[in-house]
Amino acid sequence: MDEQQLLERLQHTNADKIKFAVADIDGVLRGKIININKFLKGIKTGIGFCNVIFGWDVNDQCYTNSDVSGWHTGYPDAFASIDLNTYRTIPWQNNIPFFLADFSNAPEVSAACPRSLLRQIKQQCEAAGFNAQFAKEFEWFNFVETPQTLHDKSFVNLQPLTPGMFGYSLLRTSQNDAFYYDIFNLLKSFNIPLEGLHTETGRGVYEACIEYTDVLEAADRAVLFKTAVKEIAYKHGYVATFMAKWNVNLPGCSGHIHQHLADANANNIFYDEHDAKGMSETMKHYIAGQLYCLPYIMPMYAPTVNSYKRYVEGAWSATTVSWGIENRTTALRVINHVPSATRLETRAPGADANPYLSIAASLASGLYGIKNKLPLDLNAVKGSAYDNKSLQHLPADLHEATTMMKDSSIAKELFGEAFVNHFILTREWEWKQFQQQVTDWELKRYFEII
Repeated sequence: MDEQQLLERLQHTNADKIKFAVADIDGVLRGKIININKFLKGIKTGIGFCNVIFGWDVNDQCYTNSDVSGWHTGYPDAFASIDLNTYRTIPWQNNIPFFLADFSNAPEVSAACPRSLLRQIKQQCEAAGFNAQFAKEFEWFNFVETPQTLHDKSFVNLQPLTPGMFGYSLLRTSQNDAFYYDIFNLLKSFNIPLEGLHTETGRGVYEACIEYTDVLEAADRAVLFKTAVKEIAYKHGYVATFMAKWNVNLPGCSGHIHQHLADANANNIFYDEHDAKGMSETMKHYIAGQLYCLPYIMPMYAPTVNSYKRYVEGAWSATTVSWGIENRTTALRVINHVPSATRLETRAPGADANPYLSIAASLASGLYGIKNKLPLDLNAVKGSAYDNKSLQHLPADLHEATTMMKDSSIAKELFGEAFVNHFILTREWEWKQFQQQVTDWELKRYFEII
């Protein structure tokens, strides 16, 4: 959409203000409302954000040693570029016009901008002659709570939206059908069309699959999906969480990535009718690349301390570097029962991962395999990957994963040294904040007895 077309659409809506947002390193949307005149000027000049947007964590605590942002910089403005192609209106907020922005034209912070990174990987993909088609699916838990009651209860004894373990339940969704159908219908109006929405096994847990599209649009939809679901939940007096593992006795929340590459004529090049498994050599190289890189880029799939609590055998989450055909116990699942829909599902990412970074990691590592013609030497797992003791295990925690990423040259080759240095710093910071805490588990275990 060019500027003139956009102006005509905005005039038609009689908008006097717009809302826009950027995604920080954790995938949290940071944004503001501005009047229409500032927006029109900002299309050409960019719109300023204090560069602390890449200098603090999810709780707005400033990192102490970041090159990108910090007290040593004086915290000047960095100018975000609004992407006019992301235009949509927010149906649950009086249809206010909304846009996404990034810092691709702000060299002082662009290396830390997740959307800018994905744009670079997309360009590399297209330069190699491929069109990447992606989709995200999410699991998340819903609670009959508010932000205030969460804090009042210290996040303990929360009331799930529904009781019991009811995957694919029609009864449980009928209990809260206004909320359930608002998610589906309002997201469609917000240009996030869903292929499906249903309950998963767990108390008050839903799963949604977003429709396939271009890789950047897929990531835009995914990052907006999480915030949109939370806002819609607020409207109904609920709270939604995409935390990877909120309860030790329940399954975790995944953020699986579906993907394939297409040629210039939109043909799916992952399928080969002459191969016994219907898999092209390109797809095999792509899978081999993801398997090879997986242990060294795990923080982009599992970015928090809590992320690694999800990787539990028998809990519907991958625990090993593995692949299989229609196998939900492996890190990579090949789905090949329909030629035109032959694709790869990367099952390592949690729902807590930044969609821009998890998708960038998936695409970049797959392209690495194609570029280097990596052979798919690892056999497909048949049956349970949990029972295969010869498979390499995924990193056990954020510290191990971050160290592996830091000590390997793979991540720098895929994403550039500037991004990796900043991202590693933020994950080391996250681990350090955790290490300084005294948990309820420690108090219960040691306070009286030791």
